[in-house]
Amino acid sequence: MIKFYTTQNGSLAESEELSAGCWISVVDPTPEEVMKLIEVYGLDSGFVKSSLDEEESSRIEREDEQTLVIIDTPVSSTDEDNTRSFYTLPMGIIITEDYVFTISIKETQLITEARKGMIRNLRPNFKTRFVLQLLLRIAALFLMHLKQIDKISSAAEQQLHDAMKNELLMQLLALEKSLVYFSTSLKANEATIEKIFRGRVIKLYDEDQDLLEDVLIEMKQAIEMSSIYTGILSSMMDGFSSVISNNLNLVMWRLTIMTVILEIPNIVFAFYGINTVDLPIPYTWFPIVLTIFLTTVTTLILMKWKKR
Repeated sequence: MIKFYTTQNGSLAESEELSAGCWISVVDPTPEEVMKLIEVYGLDSGFVKSSLDEEESSRIEREDEQTLVIIDTPVSSTDEDNTRSFYTLPMGIIITEDYVFTISIKETQLITEARKGMIRNLRPNFKTRFVLQLLLRIAALFLMHLKQIDKISSAAEQQLHDAMKNELLMQLLALEKSLVYFSTSLKANEATIEKIFRGRVIKLYDEDQDLLEDVLIEMKQAIEMSSIYTGILSSMMDGFSSVISNNLNLVMWRLTIMTVILEIPNIVFAFYGINTVDLPIPYTWFPIVLTIFLTTVTTLILMKWKKR
């Protein structure tokens, strides 16, 4: 899907025709649209293919009059078991002499917000500033998703006392995996932004320096938060394992008590049921009373032993 957006009356609006200073949004393009990007719009075929590669890492590259910026964007999903997970997808930003292209294999929150005008002062005719605003919003989205991870892990921590359910364990494992993805992508993004900061690949203007510094600060903050949450979640997983082990020991202890208590009637009635001679008080009521007495005493002893 290829859509054109231009600045109209100070805000971003969809356009039916291609014009100079236009933002061209490409999401999950068909093979025909990919060929159109290469043959009609003159984009470098390698740049287009790299932008559509899920495994592509963040980087910046320049070829002739085109500049490619591949940046990882955060994405969240919920599976059938209600397990929330987070991952990253690369998005290609190709800057040409007249246009700015964004190419991704999936509609992400960043693209949705940009299309709906939720990012303030987004003007594609100022190409460098437009790219920096997208990068700043990506950093903000990383921070937002990291806060969501923290909230989910905090909610899971409150349920640790009843930690015998696999759903809670799977959720924490998914969050731990998500933080690994985020940490890797954020470090790659930071390296890309630092290359932009040097001004050798993309021409920077004086008014864009502050914005680029904000992007770098936000990205560093996201990296620090990711590192902190990774440590917290790792400690929580260790605590989670201890809770499960303690709960299992408690269940086994209860089963052991029940086994011992239930074995007492079998022993007593076995002796009185095999016609053994010279048993004390050979009356029906005696083994019943003896069983109740021994069972009560054994239960009290085991319960008192447990409290020590």
